[in-house]
Amino acid sequence: MTAKPKVWVARPLFPDVLARLAEYFDVQAEAVEHKHTAAELREKLAHVDGALLGLSDRIDAEVLEGNHRLKVVANLGVGYNNLDLDAISKAGVLACNTPDVLTESVADYAWALMLAAARRVGAAERWLRAGHWAGSRMRFDDWLGVDVHGRTLGILGMGRIGQAIARRACGFDMRVIYHNRSRLPETVERECRATLVSKPELLRQADHLVLVLPFTAANRHAIGAEELAQMKSSAVLVNIARGGIVDDAALAVALRDGKLAAAGLDVFEGEPAVHPDLLGLDNVVLSPHIASASEDTRRSMARMAADNVIAALGYGEAAGKPLTPLNPAVMSHWATRKA
Repeated sequence: MTAKPKVWVARPLFPDVLARLAEYFDVQAEAVEHKHTAAELREKLAHVDGALLGLSDRIDAEVLEGNHRLKVVANLGVGYNNLDLDAISKAGVLACNTPDVLTESVADYAWALMLAAARRVGAAERWLRAGHWAGSRMRFDDWLGVDVHGRTLGILGMGRIGQAIARRACGFDMRVIYHNRSRLPETVERECRATLVSKPELLRQADHLVLVLPFTAANRHAIGAEELAQMKSSAVLVNIARGGIVDDAALAVALRDGKLAAAGLDVFEGEPAVHPDLLGLDNVVLSPHIASASEDTRRSMARMAADNVIAALGYGEAAGKPLTPLNPAVMSHWATRKA
């Protein structure tokens, strides 16, 4: 009997998804969360045909050197800055991600952060839990936040998630402006009630600025001290994109000095480490990269990653046609790869 292909799952996953993979493969799944070193990744991937990876699993030329067995890696996320696509493609490995299925949940969470930061929910809850309300009489002008309704929402990066955020603004009667590498089709602009502006205009006009950019070398510190200085001192900044897009040190200074009213952050430069100056501020809401963390969405992401691996390795109804390949051209070269 021919042995089943082997698949490694780099982080704990839903049992039903593992069971689906086990229909086709010999599955080796990690039982606990663990940040793998390059050496550990190299060892794990050397003995499998496919892998489901977390965003902390960095796959590059060093990890793939000499690997002639691996055919597919599937990221459990829409972002893939942990994947060196050039090196992966050169090694003849297919890479996949999980777009679309998390769009609405992430858009919901962007609004949760925006509202929480604008209305000082985090600081107020900490104050209440510490027992201060019971021991004091609140003034009429205590805990004043920033309104969201009727204000100007700015979106930097107007892909699927940015558009979903914009659509939600209609219920808050907000003016929506955006900056993007290219203008959206007029039909999409009308649906989102959004107007394209330059980046300087976006920074100057936005009362609430949401970042939805992919992380690239060009986008590193797209919001730094210079950009923060152009924003209103009453503005709220929300980052649900990727750590490193914001200069966290510069942001902490702006928040501390009153140059910015508040911020809501789900991602951080160098995460899971968080810049210590942010931790001491009451006008920033911090969360541990959980914008997609609803049960339905995380299950959908896991199923999509599994389906990509199943299809890429030639099984299931979509055999040979993975749903969301990042470098599909490598599949045409598999027949010539070394055994």
